[in-house]
Amino acid sequence: MRLFLDSFWRALAYCLMPRVIVLSLLPLAMLLLLSVSWGYFYWTPTQDWLRDILTSWQVLPSMMAWLQAQGAAHLQAVMVQLVMIFAITPVLVVISLLAVSLMMTPALVDLVAHRRFAHLALKHGGSTVTSLIWTVSSTLAAMLAMVISLPLWAVPPLMFIVPPLIWGWLSYRVMVYDALVQHASREERLKIGRKHRVWLLLIGVLTGYMGALPSLVWASGALFVAAFLVLIPLVIWIYALVFAFTSLWFTHYSLAALEVLRAESDTVVMGASVPLPTVVDAPPVALVDDSHTPQPPSL
Repeated sequence: MRLFLDSFWRALAYCLMPRVIVLSLLPLAMLLLLSVSWGYFYWTPTQDWLRDILTSWQVLPSMMAWLQAQGAAHLQAVMVQLVMIFAITPVLVVISLLAVSLMMTPALVDLVAHRRFAHLALKHGGSTVTSLIWTVSSTLAAMLAMVISLPLWAVPPLMFIVPPLIWGWLSYRVMVYDALVQHASREERLKIGRKHRVWLLLIGVLTGYMGALPSLVWASGALFVAAFLVLIPLVIWIYALVFAFTSLWFTHYSLAALEVLRAESDTVVMGASVPLPTVVDAPPVALVDDSHTPQPPSL
């Protein structure tokens, strides 16, 4: 419980640091860059291609007639552009979040390690390849669990329990590995996972519920189409901030648990090498009477 609460408030405090705030704003910058680049190079070709598809599927005339019946005929001139924006925006959002998540996690782990745990030696219990394999395998396992448990989502109580448990388990698996991959050995990482599994899973579940908060903004955007494009940056920023807080919480807890583990096992390895004490040979024992020999002053 002490590590749980201590790592929580530390993660919360770190979210107020300028470096973390800048990292959480990276998705917005990437989204803006991708949007401007796509609009500059592909706006007209994509618009023509989408208009041809909608016309061939007889969707565009139906949409025009529906707008006419709803009294929104003024939107007919920009119907294709609106469909294109609504279709491409989720793709740009996902690309931005995935790219930033890959950059954000190592930066946050380095931030915590340098500020609090610089004394911990790096045992390199994994590599970039093993981290990628671990992430992909854990994600596939979580997706399989989602598919298997899909019938349970129809039961009102379970629909609020099963998905957060699965995503909490996934967050615990992936983020703890990323937090310890450089500092802990494989044996230490496994020990921490066994000893702190309940608390780490609880962190994953709680942050999983926090990750559902942006869904409220998406629902608002679906209801208020006019404000949808304005709400998208807010949703992306919330997602990125929740991701940063989750990564910080797991990192603070995992590295603190590693520090405690090494202290308990008397194997605290410092990051800087400490010179061994110089061994001084004891003076030989006198075999004859040396009472008349001048003796050095006692220290």
